[in-house]
Amino acid sequence: MNILAIDTATESCSAALSVGGEVISRYELAPRRHNHLILEMAQSLLSEAGLSLQQLDGVAFGRGPGSFTGVRIAASVVQGLAFGLDIPVLPVSTLQAMAHRAWRINKISYSLVAIDARMGEVYWSACHLEQQGQVELLTEEKVISPDAIHIPGDMIGYPWHALGTGWKSYGDRMLECLGIDLLSSEPEWFPHSHDIAVMAQYALIKGQGVPVENALPVYLRNQVAKKTVCRKR
Repeated sequence: MNILAIDTATESCSAALSVGGEVISRYELAPRRHNHLILEMAQSLLSEAGLSLQQLDGVAFGRGPGSFTGVRIAASVVQGLAFGLDIPVLPVSTLQAMAHRAWRINKISYSLVAIDARMGEVYWSACHLEQQGQVELLTEEKVISPDAIHIPGDMIGYPWHALGTGWKSYGDRMLECLGIDLLSSEPEWFPHSHDIAVMAQYALIKGQGVPVENALPVYLRNQVAKKTVCRKR
């Protein structure tokens, strides 16, 4: 099973290729250069593995939440590839990918993931990694004020680790809001396509790939804006 994965949702830009479960990848912190790097990274991986695009079984991408422009770049690339190759797309949550990376590198099971969403908000979710590396969302993914985040009351004492740029921008406020102690904090933690590729492999095995027309970005902020308009009406 061969899966190409890309991510451009945050300041990081990465691509990964899973070939029979073995993953090779490219990664660079490159704000505003994703458009120039991502196809080059993907082609480099295919060349290293000796594969052609026609040998791919699926394409995966970090579907957000994240930068509007960045998420659109990845979605556009995989839509083009999937349409031309007639293969399924595997959208993967940016927040879940960050939690999976923490588990893969540091065996962290409980993560509070927060990406700085600008405008005084964060993209937020609490995640749990099961033994085999499956990511469970313990709270709904949302864009929210740092002063309004929460975790279920019965999880206050869990061994939480903080991940993401939201903690760099609003860490003190979020800790005060949650009323918990952290075991560690990684405010410069970004998603990596290695994890998107691994998660996509699980999804493809389960038949969870989607057709190209359903390979859509997740912005969250747009959804919130629509709800606000509805309430005003």
